[in-house]
Amino acid sequence: MQQLNASRRGLLFGAAAVGAGAFLTGCTSNETDDEKPAANDQPAAADKPGKQVTIGYAGPQADHGWLNAINDNAKKRAEKYSDVTLEVTEGSNDTAQQIGQIETLINKKVDVLVVLPADGKALTQVGLKAMRAGIPVVNLDRIFNSPQAYRCWIGGDNYGMGLNAGHYIGEKLKDKPDAKVIELAGLDNLELTQQRTQGFDDALKNYPNIKKVARQAADFTVESGQAKMAQLLQAQSSFDALWNHDDDQGVGALRAIEQAGRDDFLMVGGAGALSAFQAIKADSGVLKATVLYPPTMAASAIDLARALGQGKGVSGLAEFEIPSTVTCYSAVVDKENVDQYMSTGFK
Repeated sequence: MQQLNASRRGLLFGAAAVGAGAFLTGCTSNETDDEKPAANDQPAAADKPGKQVTIGYAGPQADHGWLNAINDNAKKRAEKYSDVTLEVTEGSNDTAQQIGQIETLINKKVDVLVVLPADGKALTQVGLKAMRAGIPVVNLDRIFNSPQAYRCWIGGDNYGMGLNAGHYIGEKLKDKPDAKVIELAGLDNLELTQQRTQGFDDALKNYPNIKKVARQAADFTVESGQAKMAQLLQAQSSFDALWNHDDDQGVGALRAIEQAGRDDFLMVGGAGALSAFQAIKADSGVLKATVLYPPTMAASAIDLARALGQGKGVSGLAEFEIPSTVTCYSAVVDKENVDQYMSTGFK
């Protein structure tokens, strides 16, 4: 889960999203081209069948709930379209293996490629190879080193996750003097973790009554979440809020919290797991909200690839072409809107 730096600081807490789901109406609407033409009056990608398109999909190894959801979203989206054939490789975290799989798709002369690289830097050359062969690439989330290696990038907003988590907590605690918050981060050697922390810290600067008193890095697993949360609880006898970067490791964090018998603070999660949505809806524990890093971006990547293959733009935009960059919005999900997002929760 890696994110572009460009334009990330333009987010405002509570602002409307201009991301994949916000303007891919030509791909997600039930309206046909005739009913809702694009602003430029040219055909836009819509549910109405068009030119047959073969999309090559090279995704990750599903060793994490979010990554599994990415693959599922891509496959289910492709099944929706009678004019799309999806050529799927076996998910891999091995860069050499994934390069070989993508080269096979290039040799098959697929119309478009959708790639979530195991390592964006390491796979840049094969992205360039596809583009030079005339196969447009939709780069999903983890970004290639060169913009020449892809036609369109779509992904999440790690900085925005931290920003919106911080604003949510800030609004809850803005009237509490000397409020204290702690942070359970992800892997510290990943840029995405650093971006999430930076966004969180920047948001808290708007609330002078709030101080971050502790931070621990985990590694996106249930076991690490439980172990690191136990350490935080032991070190901090009193605090008002916790932000956890990842809902998978949050399962472990919640176990540690329950074992410690603590319920004197509110918790905000990250990513959008089904278990987190269910806990938020039940409202019987400390978890009150989560900020999204939506795996539905993979479905939107298929929409974009289909539009590319059919030479169409996106309904609702004036341009003849699809955008070069789509950043998904990190919405905050709490008890007020959790029902809306429940179907998108990953296991």
